[in-house]
Amino acid sequence: MSEKKYLKWYQKFAFGLGDVAGGGAFAFLSSFVMIYLTNTVGLNAGVIGTLMMFSRVFDGITDVFFGTLIDRTKSKMGKARPWMFYGQFGVSATLFLVFAIPNVSQTMQYAYFFVFYTALNAVFYTANNIAYSSLTALITRNPQERVQCGSIRFILSSITYTVVASVAMGMVDSFGGGAVGWRMTALIFAVFALAVNSISVFMVKEVPEEDEITETTEKVQVDKKISLLRSIKILFTNKYYLMLLAFYFLYYGGSGLSGGVGAYFCTYYLEDVSLLGPLTMCMSLPMSIGLLLNPFLVKKLGSMRRVNMWGFVVYTICSILFIPAAIGRNLPFMMVILCIRTIGNAPMMGTVNALIAEVSTQIYHYEGEHLEGTMYSCSSIGNKVGTGIGGAIAGWILAFSGFDGMAAVQTANAVNVMFGMYVFTPIITGALIVLVIYLLKVEDENKMWEAEHTRK
Repeated sequence: MSEKKYLKWYQKFAFGLGDVAGGGAFAFLSSFVMIYLTNTVGLNAGVIGTLMMFSRVFDGITDVFFGTLIDRTKSKMGKARPWMFYGQFGVSATLFLVFAIPNVSQTMQYAYFFVFYTALNAVFYTANNIAYSSLTALITRNPQERVQCGSIRFILSSITYTVVASVAMGMVDSFGGGAVGWRMTALIFAVFALAVNSISVFMVKEVPEEDEITETTEKVQVDKKISLLRSIKILFTNKYYLMLLAFYFLYYGGSGLSGGVGAYFCTYYLEDVSLLGPLTMCMSLPMSIGLLLNPFLVKKLGSMRRVNMWGFVVYTICSILFIPAAIGRNLPFMMVILCIRTIGNAPMMGTVNALIAEVSTQIYHYEGEHLEGTMYSCSSIGNKVGTGIGGAIAGWILAFSGFDGMAAVQTANAVNVMFGMYVFTPIITGALIVLVIYLLKVEDENKMWEAEHTRK
């Protein structure tokens, strides 16, 4: 008997557009904010890194808070869609403001950056992204559709990331470069993200609570209010939630560190900033191939965990092979290795939201609580905090190496440090992720629970 289908093809595509909006804004911020601040505004990379770190501490607190608010929301639009829609207005506004630092004292510039960077990440992007991620569980109850939505989401996200990395610097130059160029480029990305996000919100609808619970039970469940403290206790005593959180920290922390230094790696080591586009393309577009294969591989192997684990084994091996290619500045070989590596990590990126939904189901089985919004806070915590910490570490290491954004030529030590961060970080994070995924057996546990209770 086939499972009920909830979504049309165009709704799955529209859902994926949400990451064109949020992902595009985030790609622009994470890839270029550091080089904008050091090379255009003239701020110190180490101080910027420290401010990012403090900002992310606050960011981590607000993630669970907004997740709980989403769980408690009742509106005509549903639980998550209102937060996704209105949150994007704040994301777009603060994205522009971060890249529009006024010509005031340096102390005021640091303060200005910290305020709007924190508002962007800890308030508006948090609300938008947790709500968007929650929709994976709220717009369909079909596991296969969840995998499909996740795959489409990350295909579009990877394309967006590539486009942003490829065109951003050119757009800055086309508007005259300097502060004006960055400001105009940020404005265009901000307006575009707002428009696309709105399309995504209004093309999908949330479905009612699970079909398997009775109307009476459902009413009690919906009406019952769960405290923030209990939500946090349930999540942080659930081993699978903690494993997913670890995955996000490792993956996005590594991405934040190596990605944050990507523009520097191309500018000073490869001596051609335009190569950032092709390298990013190799870390983004091949993702589409892996994601398209996702539903087939999961069905064939019968487990998201098996597909994801072997995918990251490939990712780690390719990261090791990238070393000689980078040392020799062999661009074709670098691109080939990055393409294969990207296909390796594609399965996890396409199924991670479905895995979160599995953990959410497991929590409902054992705790009797619906915590979709709070549950999906792990994606926001891990993504933003991981990327922020990675970017902060990159800033500290750059400052320690003697990097000077206003200098025409960098020291050999600074360039070597850029190389090390870009090349070795994926090896370390990839190996650790393999271990995390090996232990992530929530699918098997849910199947055992369902089999046991079906017999009863």
